[in-house]
This record gives sequence, structure tokens and C-alpha cells, in this order.
Amino acid sequence: MSESRPGRRRTWRVLGITAGAVVVLLAVLALLVWNGVLWPNRLAADRYAVRGVDVSAYQGEIDWPVLAAQDLDFAFIKATEGSSHVDERFAANWAGAGDTDLLVGAYHFLSFESPGADQAAHMIDVVPAESGTLPPVVDVEYYGEFAADPPTVDELRGILDPMLDALEEHYGVPPILYTTQQIRADYLGDDYDRYPLWIRSVASTPDLPRRDWEFWQYSDRDTLPGYEGAEDHIDMNVFDGTLEHLRALTQP
Repeated sequence: MSESRPGRRRTWRVLGITAGAVVVLLAVLALLVWNGVLWPNRLAADRYAVRGVDVSAYQGEIDWPVLAAQDLDFAFIKATEGSSHVDERFAANWAGAGDTDLLVGAYHFLSFESPGADQAAHMIDVVPAESGTLPPVVDVEYYGEFAADPPTVDELRGILDPMLDALEEHYGVPPILYTTQQIRADYLGDDYDRYPLWIRSVASTPDLPRRDWEFWQYSDRDTLPGYEGAEDHIDMNVFDGTLEHLRALTQP
């Protein structure tokens, strides 16, 4: 027997209310994730005891003693980009972080538009080689028009390889490679496994076809006391090892 029209209307009304509730719930969850209140990777990252941040001028002026007191062990500071750009807060951040108990390192954002040797010389000119600091980091990721039209494997490696060689010779330790899962799979593969890997994976846990990773950037939506800048959020990272293992990576 067919259902009466009032019954059908009630059914559709209930379905409409249920669908509306689901939409509202998803919107609330998305807002909580966006604001850093709820982050999918936090539970997985909690199993790693050694934690750190990475910062740039976007975090503005940083009160390093306050920031360092937030159960942190290390910090990476943006230093340079390409063959000429210097992060405007690098000198202040390097000095401020160095006055804390944090293990500190500097990172360079790789440009696809200038030779690797020039970029290495630029980073070497800006970032001191100091015993006890973390290895220099080369940040390899798409930017601008290269997201849609990326370089070829040969083009990227032709820039990256001379830079890595020059940095290792100058600082006395293999540089750290920061990258995404896609870029590692498409451009690097096993050929670069001798370099410590810092993987960005903020939507899920790292799942890589390699032995392991050393650093994992698990969130770009956290907020901590100690900085006031244009960017409200700060990147959070963990290290796969003990604090003693991390110290063993530092420059001699």
C-alpha cells in the first residue's frame, strides 16, 4: 500500500532536518580545524616527545623565552629565499632563539629561478656556521606559477644538488630537506635518502616509501603565546627520536 501524502511530507521534513544538521556539523568541524582548535594529526603527533616550531617574519616579533617555555625543544627560523632575499626577522629571531635552551636551525626557501650555487652562497653569507646548531634546511615546495607548471626533474635537481653540496661543505653536516610527499615522490625518491627528511603532512600522518623521516610538520594551524604578527598561527613539528638523537644531528 502506498504511503499517504502527509506521511511522505513528514519523511522528507525529517530527512531535510537531518541533512541540515550534518551540513552544520561539518561547517563547525571545518571552522574548528581552520582555527586550530581541532587538528586531525594531534593525536598521532602526541606520541613523539621532541617538539618544535618553525617561524618566519609572518609571526612578527617573538618573545623567545615565552615561546620556548611551551614544551618546545627546537626551532627552525626562516633565513633566506632565492639568491637575494633575507627574511626581515631572521637576525632578531636567530639572536633571540639562541639565548634560550632550544636547539636552533635556519631554513632557506628554494627558488626554481636562480642557480643553486648562488642560493647556497647567499645562505652561507647570512646564516652563521655555529657549533651546536641544527643543520641548514632547504625548503623544496611549489610556489606561484610553478604550482601549475612545475620544473622538470632535471631542472629541479640541477638547482638543488649544487646547493646541497655547497651547504654540506660549509656547515660540515648534510642539510635537511623539507618537502611534501608529492615532491619527494615526483622529484627526489631514494636518491636523497642520505639527507635528513623533514616532511610536511598536515592533513594526515606521513606515509612514505622510504626508511623513515626525521621531522614531521603536522600542523600549520596552532597558536601559542609568545608572538604577535600578521600570521595568527604557527607551524608545529615533531622529531622522530630522543633529544640526544637530535643533538647528534647538530653542526660540529
